[in-house]
Amino acid sequence: MALLSSQAMAAADKTRVVIVDDHPLFRQGLSQVVVSDPRFQLIAEADNGRSALDLILKQKPDVAVLDINLPQLSGLEIARALQTEKSKVRVIILTMHKEEATFNQAMNLGVRGYVLKDNAVTDIINCLVSVARGEPYLSPSISAYLLRRHSRSETLASQKPGLESLTTAERRILRLIAQNKTSKEIGAELFISPRTVESHRANISDKLELKGANRLLQFALENRDALNQLN
Repeated sequence: MALLSSQAMAAADKTRVVIVDDHPLFRQGLSQVVVSDPRFQLIAEADNGRSALDLILKQKPDVAVLDINLPQLSGLEIARALQTEKSKVRVIILTMHKEEATFNQAMNLGVRGYVLKDNAVTDIINCLVSVARGEPYLSPSISAYLLRRHSRSETLASQKPGLESLTTAERRILRLIAQNKTSKEIGAELFISPRTVESHRANISDKLELKGANRLLQFALENRDALNQLN
């Protein structure tokens, strides 16, 4: 077996990063910050969403730093595509906006870091370190969003104790219902028949005491953010 050189071993220990932003000067400044830290290896950059998605799927970085507003595909659309592909790449979103609804949408897509662009140069290293460890990170000025998100989940659990009795499969199906997916779409994603999905839906409705043909869908859509906190 060939031995790795010390240089190759050092590179293997680094967190591999891709940065995507369509503003060259901002991207360059962010890249310089990342390159200057020996814990990270900047493997590629992109300036549009379509190129970024192709690049990420091909290069398989550890972390992808994505501007939320990109030509062709937005950062959230890339995150959704990576989630569909069951990619292990951890996503950090950069944004100039503080809308809580957008933050929750990002969290629902499995985004691990959420950084305001006003603070990106100072926050990005702390964010990369946390996300590389598997821990979430968001800019301190919007930390209350995460607290409210957890609070909604705890409130829902107290209001609907039946959530605790859901099986792992039922919880997963409930989260997919919250994405407004049909039984056919859920079945295709989970490799089970639509009839099996319908059986799970009936069991979930019974456990949550939801009566009526569309009540489960209504419940899931109304509580989408909280349901995405379920283990």
